[in-house]
Amino acid sequence: MNRYFLNYFVLFIVMVASPVSAHFGMVIPSDQMVMQGENTNVKINLMFRHPFEGLGMDIPKPADFGVCINGEKANLIKSLKPADIEGHQAWTANYKIKRPGVYMFYMEPQPYWEPAEDCFIVHYTKAVVTAFGDDEGWDEELGLKTEIIPLTKPYGLYTGNVFQGIIKLDGKPVPYAEVEVEYYNKEGKYSAPTDYMVTQTVKADRNGVFTYAAPKAGWWGFAALNTSDAKIKHNGEDKDVELGAVIWVEFIDMK
Repeated sequence: MNRYFLNYFVLFIVMVASPVSAHFGMVIPSDQMVMQGENTNVKINLMFRHPFEGLGMDIPKPADFGVCINGEKANLIKSLKPADIEGHQAWTANYKIKRPGVYMFYMEPQPYWEPAEDCFIVHYTKAVVTAFGDDEGWDEELGLKTEIIPLTKPYGLYTGNVFQGIIKLDGKPVPYAEVEVEYYNKEGKYSAPTDYMVTQTVKADRNGVFTYAAPKAGWWGFAALNTSDAKIKHNGEDKDVELGAVIWVEFIDMK
């Protein structure tokens, strides 16, 4: 069976069997808090998948990938290398931390055609890494088409801590937007009590602010979804584009 047909077939079966099947752009660094004396080489994995269910999708090379340090952006697209992560096409980069700072890694993918939803998906995804005690600028805006601006420091969080963020689209808050929340269930170690608990959903308030408390240690993804005003043609027809503002945050158990 053709690999791509098999991917779509498996995803279709999951969507039929489950009330919710959420896509997430993923930017996962190997270390979110680089301390003095530790390995300063951070590996960044770029993926597109259903993170709890462990179902991945093949993604082409992103349209943009970079890092913002102290308000200055650096394009890292040339550093990307193709990778097979859990059986699917993904991308990886190695980044050497050379000085104290807050490093915001971000990805803009190519539009992904999702036949089950009859639309394209573009998830503007980011994760924040801090190094050598620097603690400034973690709430800076990158100026992405759509973006989650953290109100809670997006690192150094204990399991159970609350995470808050503002959802923005074209630089403006999005009132009452829905945010999908999902755990990166790496290697499928955990199972949800019911399908309804694979993806959780919270709504922002009238100021575009949402709140969530993570019940388990690990990486959690927050995806605020809106529909773009622009269309993309598929087989000669105009199709909607789902815009996702995604941020990944790691929560750690107290020991």
